[in-house]
Amino acid sequence: MPLLAVNGLKKSFVTRLLFEDVSFEVEPGDHIGFIGVNGCGKSTLFAILEGREPYDEGMISIGRDTVMGSMEQAVSEGDISLFDYALEVFSELISIEKELSRISDEITEKGANERLIERQHRLNERFEDKGGLTYTARTRSTLLGLGFTEEELNKSIRLFSGGQRNKAQLAKLLLSGANLLLLDEPTNHLDIRAIEWLEDFLSSYKGAFIVISHDRYFLDKVTNRTIEMKNCRIYKSKGNYSRHAELRATARELEKRRYLRTMKEIKRIEGMVEQQRRWGQEHNFVTAFHKQKAADRLKETLVEPERDPASIHFKFSAKEGGGNEVAVCKGLSKSFGNNEVFRDLDMLVKKGEKVFVLGDNGCGKTTLLNILSGRMRPTSGVCYLGAHIEPAYYEQTMTSLDPENTVLEEVWGKYFNTISHRDIMNALGAFLFRGEETEKKIGLLSGGELARVQLLKLMLTKANLLLLDEPTNHLDIPSREALENALDEYNGTIIAVTHDRYLVNRLADRIFHMKKDGLKEYVGGYDDYLQALKEETEIKKQEEKKLSDNAAQYYEKKAMKSELARARNAASRAEKSVAQAELELERVNEEMSRPEVSADYVKTGELSKKADEIRKTIEKLYAEWESAEARLAELSDGNDRPE
Repeated sequence: MPLLAVNGLKKSFVTRLLFEDVSFEVEPGDHIGFIGVNGCGKSTLFAILEGREPYDEGMISIGRDTVMGSMEQAVSEGDISLFDYALEVFSELISIEKELSRISDEITEKGANERLIERQHRLNERFEDKGGLTYTARTRSTLLGLGFTEEELNKSIRLFSGGQRNKAQLAKLLLSGANLLLLDEPTNHLDIRAIEWLEDFLSSYKGAFIVISHDRYFLDKVTNRTIEMKNCRIYKSKGNYSRHAELRATARELEKRRYLRTMKEIKRIEGMVEQQRRWGQEHNFVTAFHKQKAADRLKETLVEPERDPASIHFKFSAKEGGGNEVAVCKGLSKSFGNNEVFRDLDMLVKKGEKVFVLGDNGCGKTTLLNILSGRMRPTSGVCYLGAHIEPAYYEQTMTSLDPENTVLEEVWGKYFNTISHRDIMNALGAFLFRGEETEKKIGLLSGGELARVQLLKLMLTKANLLLLDEPTNHLDIPSREALENALDEYNGTIIAVTHDRYLVNRLADRIFHMKKDGLKEYVGGYDDYLQALKEETEIKKQEEKKLSDNAAQYYEKKAMKSELARARNAASRAEKSVAQAELELERVNEEMSRPEVSADYVKTGELSKKADEIRKTIEKLYAEWESAEARLAELSDGNDRPE
């Protein structure tokens, strides 16, 4: 039985049809990627599934055993620690834990009785069945996996940024125990390390999920089915994003060929109809009638190929000039007060290169771009751009855009005297701003629209160095592909910071991995970078194993030497004991041979008995000596050589 079934769903806003005839099922274990351009209705569909939004037509069936989980609309502003906020999802276990503690106290105070013991037993079983023994460890592991530090676990949730609060929400969702997750852009605000942790989690997740995302690398990693919303309809495929793209391209080509063949056949038949009518005979009119009916039947089955939604199309071009060295950093350091962001950073970027800076959130990537663009000064070290290098900066925060300007004013203001109104309107149209949309205030635009405004301004600069800070944030997949194509054809130099691994894989000549103590260089795209990291890890493991083996050999050799010394000492002690016993026996024999003693039968008997005891001792000591010598010989074989 499916966890969720959607049949014939339709949703409109006033006169705008958002989608219709949406039907799909979610089976246990389905990992579904949900894609489509910004504004096509993906998040609205999620809101409908969660019961937060009404729909016009259709039916939604939720399985009896389905537990649906989704991210909250708002995060608590209360003074509660991050760890306690995440633990809220285990409220039942926490209540059981408190009740067990109360029962334990009551038993201690009043003594055990059958009722208390039975209740304690039932609660313990329930606590263990629901994962009570591990829930705090799982919570801690999830928060650390998403990039929070040990120190931040006790920090108040209200002191975190919006992005960090979203990560806290995601942690609660992943821990919720739901068997159907609705994830809307879960990789937003995560660095690559946290995204990779989330990929590992979702790839091995036993339940089902539907994830809205524009991150193609992420979708390829975690999904086994794809649903695309396009032109108010949905298209379904088995496979991840890349497989879906292949299947849809093939399907569109087949649809186009079928459409053209059918149109050609209709045209041929209608030509025959026209010819029959020109001939004007009765039987010609009968033939024309039947032929026209055949053409009409073909028209009824004619399906026009799906139209691609409007997408941006543009091209970056760089001004000529500039030497081979575009950007140079030597011993660069930056601190804010006592907080050192990075130190000892060296970097050389040459003309025409496309380099990407990767690293954890907070390691200073944006700060580095601000220094390169001249917006910040380093604390120490040298940083400069080559001669005749003109940079343009795409900032992640977009604070340089004036919220009071219209789109037209924001874009045209700087170029009023150099670009005609017609040309600027054509440029705006290429970035999907047409008609009244050019008069919208910047402050009222969505994240995707703001990104398009900033990209258009960037394109108009014709700079020969692009400094890009998360340029694909807020862009849907078609817009990302358009940006990739434009950057791929760009004839200048690019230094970019991004979490978009698909973009890095396609464009990167080199990758700089940034840490507090500087940059480490890797040649190639993201997959090459991963392979290099894997090889480094393997080499490190081998070196650690070698050190471990050497240490083990050292201690083994040291132990062997100690045992060898003990064996030598044992053999030496045995030899000395034998010699002493033999001297004692010789002394007794000499005593017995004296005339005055030999005539004394009592004395002779005592000495004879003593001699027998000494002989027995000597036999025993000889046995111990032989054993000690044998052990010494065994240990000395190959281990008693001079070093």
